[in-house]
Amino acid sequence: MRFVLASASPARLSVLRSAGIEPLVIVSGVDEDALVDSLGPQAEPESVVTELARAKARDVLPRIAESGHSDAVVVGCDSMLLIDGELQGKPLTVDVARARWKAMAGSHATLLTGHCVIRTENGTVVDEAAECSGTVVHFSTPSDADLEAYLATGEPLQVAGSFTLDSLGGWFVDRIEGDPSSVIGIGLPLVRRLLGRVGVGIAELWRGSPVL
Repeated sequence: MRFVLASASPARLSVLRSAGIEPLVIVSGVDEDALVDSLGPQAEPESVVTELARAKARDVLPRIAESGHSDAVVVGCDSMLLIDGELQGKPLTVDVARARWKAMAGSHATLLTGHCVIRTENGTVVDEAAECSGTVVHFSTPSDADLEAYLATGEPLQVAGSFTLDSLGGWFVDRIEGDPSSVIGIGLPLVRRLLGRVGVGIAELWRGSPVL
């Protein structure tokens, strides 16, 4: 059975490899902004990230079949930071990232990570499970010089919440309450539970993957 990751995230790929999985990476083409708009402003934050993850997993299904892997589990993921009741995705610009850091420095926020697992057999979807996990992140207050240096690296511009835990941004995270792997991008405990709900054990995936 092939494990398929519907994400271009190098952090997610690194987590999986460290956990003994060498996934087939097929990047989804979901228009995230359009999907969020379609859900409407009243959608619960947990539902937003879960539906984004579901859409990404479903989007790559045709390409899995084309790749010749008829038996597979595909995992879609989405992460957003919840600050004062509002979801924050990738800032994309220095100005937005700077404003977010000014807002969250010395405070805390919840990193929501949605996951969807779809199982296929003989090229047909036979089961699906999706859920969201939340991890509270406590941020330090970086000096102005450190913040500007961090922004200049470009790292916070392309990640949910404008920070990383496993790279340069880790210097500015005091502690977390919850699953560290979900903050990096793919929550191993939640994915394990979702795999169990579609009838797949972790050891089944290890057998076909090198443990790095």
